[in-house]
Amino acid sequence: MKVEIYDQSYNVSAGDNEDYLRELAAYVDEQMRSVAQATRTVDSLKVAVLAALNIADELFAARAQGGNRRAAPQARREVRRAG
Repeated sequence: MKVEIYDQSYNVSAGDNEDYLRELAAYVDEQMRSVAQATRTVDSLKVAVLAALNIADELFAARAQGGNRRAAPQARREVRRAG
């Protein structure tokens, strides 16, 4: 199936989970657009890396709330600046 993330099309295999994959792609697209707007960065690679850091931060925070030992570092910060 084809999904679009940050104005780029990707062909991915979804099996029986097309709706779920569309939801994931939409979330990643939303995160990238949010980072691009907040940082005024136009370099799509930088936007992708910063969005990935934000998504990883969310994952680690969720793990920490669940008591997972592999949780986030103690100091969490949302990425707001481009490097």
